[in-house]
Amino acid sequence: MYAAHSRSGGRIVAFVGAVGATRAGYVALRRMKPGGAGRWERRNYSGRTLDLCAGPAVAVGTALGALAPRGLPARARGGVSLAVAAAGACGVYDDMAGAGDPRRGFRAHLSALRQGEITSGAVKLFGIGAAGLAAGALLKERPVDKVLAGVVIAGTAHFINLVDVRPGRALTAALALAAPGLLKRNGAFAAAPLGAAAAVVADDLDERTMIGDAGAHALGAAVGAAIVASNGRVGLVAHAAAVVAATVRGEQVSALAKDLAVPARQARPA
Repeated sequence: MYAAHSRSGGRIVAFVGAVGATRAGYVALRRMKPGGAGRWERRNYSGRTLDLCAGPAVAVGTALGALAPRGLPARARGGVSLAVAAAGACGVYDDMAGAGDPRRGFRAHLSALRQGEITSGAVKLFGIGAAGLAAGALLKERPVDKVLAGVVIAGTAHFINLVDVRPGRALTAALALAAPGLLKRNGAFAAAPLGAAAAVVADDLDERTMIGDAGAHALGAAVGAAIVASNGRVGLVAHAAAVVAATVRGEQVSALAKDLAVPARQARPA
């Protein structure tokens, strides 16, 4: 356990580091747009053409923010950053490779897998699940706790993505879920997603950009990892049950309400 002033300083370092890295990455991606502007453009629910530049920036900013506080154990910082980076990478892959795929939800992708087709959604599902378990193994000591931690991290990542149906929804959900963690031990881990989300929330709400699967999954994994880092067995069980129930319900609602964001050049007129 480290002193109170160190804990406070760790939160500030994580928050400021995540804000700075996210904003710098976002501005750089909007300027360069590797592979051409069309690769980064999507049409949202209202027919406006936005870019996906906020997503990778949020993922990188959150991961770096989690690594920043020196007062936290290196093993724990590595576990949180691993979960965020892997979730963000899987999200980027789905954003790019899965653009235009109308299938949504676990059932659709698992059904395709049973028929021999590996969809980008299936890669994301199993990739984030594996990353959650790996991060849980670094954050917890006992086998049961490691598994529960993996469920919380992966489940929170998928849940935040499911609520990303309108501008600002995923970001405000991440902000609301992460904020209480600032008051708990290891609160610096909660400060990282808060900083990353705060860096782009205005642009997202103004429909200049969207965080896509990359940003939503990365933020969700970070929030889940922050929950894991500050809870024991009882808390892990409660959060695992809550996130599984919320994810199942969210998938049902999302299947009905979520408008597909496809490449702008393929989108139908609003």
